[in-house]
This record gives sequence, structure tokens and C-alpha cells, in this order.
Amino acid sequence: MRVTVFGATGAIGSLTVTELLERGHTVTAYARNPAKVPGAWHGRVRVVVGEMSDAAAIDIAVADADAVVSALGPSMDRKATGLPLVEGTERILRSMKVHGVRRFIGQGTPSVLDPREKPTAQTRLVGFMGRRGLPRAYAELQGMSKAIMGSGVDWTIVRFTAPNNKAKKGTVRAGFYGRDRIGFPITRADIAAFTAAQVDEDTYLNAAPAISN
Repeated sequence: MRVTVFGATGAIGSLTVTELLERGHTVTAYARNPAKVPGAWHGRVRVVVGEMSDAAAIDIAVADADAVVSALGPSMDRKATGLPLVEGTERILRSMKVHGVRRFIGQGTPSVLDPREKPTAQTRLVGFMGRRGLPRAYAELQGMSKAIMGSGVDWTIVRFTAPNNKAKKGTVRAGFYGRDRIGFPITRADIAAFTAAQVDEDTYLNAAPAISN
């Protein structure tokens, strides 16, 4: 499949690109900073450079895709203002509708519940920490998930709590709070692998599975 990845040069995004390539997909990477594009992508990955405010560049990146993956994550800078990733996600979704692209896989937080869930101690804790510690980033994650869930596309949101840079384990617990056992830590490599796998699967269609190691 032809897959466009937003947030492609980030810690999880770059790993996701690698996973997609290993699965045989053709990848377009949307990059805000061309200096961060890995040299190993040369000749293997189509790169579109643009800001999340650049509707024309986003449209170019999405136009020929079979699926879109978003590894976008909010800035943790306390001086940051606005909700640029919410607005950017809305632009991506509008472009998908224009070009008839149905499949969207994003990433999010357990503080946004899947429709099948009820709040648990774990989801309440994550939400409390987000609201108190980084309220702007928390609002951005909330807004992105709301836009995706209400978009009408075939969406999946992969939720996780405590990513780390340990070696890929290759096994992931996935499910829903209140009915499945989901822990906190998970490697970024396993997040990337699970995210990439959703391009080929419909197990979590219109769902937001939570994952951990």
C-alpha cells in the first residue's frame, strides 16, 4: 500500500517508517524540518516538506495515499502556544476526504477513552497528570483525538502512556481499560510496530486500543 506518514522524523515516526518499509509498503514522509530526514531514506522514501499549517503541502502528501499514519505528538515546551497539531490534523482529514482516502491510524493518550471504556484509576491518573503538568499539550492530544473520532474516516488511535527507548520486545498487550490488563511502559519500537501493523489490519477499526509491554 501507499502510506503517508506525518510526524515521520520524530522518535516514533521514524521507527514507524522503517516498519512500514519492512512490510513492503511505499512510504511518503511528511517532514517539517528536512535536516532531520535520515540519509537512509534516500531513494526509498518520498519526502514532502511542509509545516502543519501548509494545506497545499499536506494535500500533495495525501493525494495518492491508500492510508495515512500520524505519529504527531505535541510540543512539551511550556512556552508553546496554540493548538497547531489539532489544526494540522483537521487539514489532513479534510485532504483525505477530498482524495477519497479512508484509512487513518493515529496515536494518542489513555486520557481519551475508547467508546467501549469507562474511566479507571489508570486513565484518571494519566488525565490528571496531563491537565496539571502540561495543560496545553493535554488539550492538543484531546483535540486531535476528537477530530479523528468524529471525522467519518476508518480510524484507529493507538494509545500509550510511558514510551521508552529500550530494545523492541516484539510482544504487546493491547485492549481496553476496564476489561483488559494494560500496563504503563512500552518501547517506542513496539509502538511503531503496532502502529504500522494497523495499516494491514481491521481488528481495531474505529477503535482506540491501549497498548503496553
